[in-house]
Amino acid sequence: MLTRRETLKTLATAPIFSSLASFQAWGTEFESRENKRPRVAAVYTSFTYRSHAHVILENFLQPYLFCGEVTDPGVDVVSFYRDQMPEGDMTDSVAKEYGIPVFKTIREALCVGGDKLAVDAVLSIGEHGSYPRNEFGQVMYPRKRFFDEIIAVMKDSNRFVPVFNDKHLSYRYDWAQEMAETAEQNNVPFLAGSSVPLAERRPNVEIKKGTKIEEAVSIHGGPVESYDFHALEVLQSMVEHRRGGETGVKRITFYEGEQVYQAAQAGIFNWKLVEAAMFAETGQIENRLESIGDEEEITPHAIVLEYVDGFKATILRAGRSSTRWNFACRLKGKKDPVATSFYVGPWENRNLFKALSHAIQVHFRTGEPPYPVERTLFVSGILDAAMKARKAPGHPLHTNQLHYKYQTTDFSNVRENGKSWDIITEDIPQPPDFNNGTPANGKS
Repeated sequence: MLTRRETLKTLATAPIFSSLASFQAWGTEFESRENKRPRVAAVYTSFTYRSHAHVILENFLQPYLFCGEVTDPGVDVVSFYRDQMPEGDMTDSVAKEYGIPVFKTIREALCVGGDKLAVDAVLSIGEHGSYPRNEFGQVMYPRKRFFDEIIAVMKDSNRFVPVFNDKHLSYRYDWAQEMAETAEQNNVPFLAGSSVPLAERRPNVEIKKGTKIEEAVSIHGGPVESYDFHALEVLQSMVEHRRGGETGVKRITFYEGEQVYQAAQAGIFNWKLVEAAMFAETGQIENRLESIGDEEEITPHAIVLEYVDGFKATILRAGRSSTRWNFACRLKGKKDPVATSFYVGPWENRNLFKALSHAIQVHFRTGEPPYPVERTLFVSGILDAAMKARKAPGHPLHTNQLHYKYQTTDFSNVRENGKSWDIITEDIPQPPDFNNGTPANGKS
């Protein structure tokens, strides 16, 4: 028997894509469950080094480290569909290594070359690749097209299976609404969203259901839109538990550059919350945001959200960092803010996606989304409206379409063996790279 440390060392130094047969040695439990494992079709825009297809699928094709333990994904990927083939595409080499067929259409991938739906779940990753931007700067990823084609196959086969949609549902809120409504009408277990809310919180802050929250901030260190999305999901994962549940947003205002500081000075949002959120990460009180963690000055921006129930929240960009995710809020009757930093782990976002992958696998095996897709639908609408508000910085945009109510559910019953989805925090060896690939397409 290997010790736990020896097991971790063995996994970390093994080729990141060995053949599936080589993992038979992980035990008879792996073999005995083969016939019961859900079959998964992976539908994605592109598969390059450190793309979302990479950092998710590496945890689906072999055992991976999760919460310090070697974890069997419990599902089998049986087909690939790629929408684009950029330079550095890894699809063919990975498919060959694992014996996974690559199909030219989504329909063929879901039917695995046959006439009817032949999988038990669908992994839809519409991130990265070369797609145009609209007039508001939003990348027009084909997530809605992917979803429509997936649902069409299910309808033709009269069988509906769980779907995961990476990141927000669509850059258009009306399309996002249609996706969520279609899933509900056809009883499709639907999960979507960001990896960041699943990160470890330092300190370990949890907002209990029914808590009275007056104001909050969520801070990131990345580009407009793509990282605003993650910060919004972090925000909602914390504040959707407040007393009365979610009620929706009535106004959104986008601020940029010096407008951010002017808005804080005018009391539009609480700078003490910003200080508390940044202190949770850096241990310092920050007065300016442009150069935190980077020599180059980065123009900050803020998205101020006014909710229907009187709650207020702000999304804020501070400096440049792909791993900056901080949160603070003011509770009613409490003098001091509550603040935490979402720690993504020793391998940056690659480690963080292990937590997301585990949540997706639970969703696929149980048919129960571990957290509400309503959160991501709501965030999709906020993000779409915020990009429109960006056209007129400092001027509020009324958002009657976002008067949106939902209640969270207690998902502790679908956690396996009492394990949460907090990521690994101990000092363990860094994993080798996929196929000795070279970086491409960023880290968002």
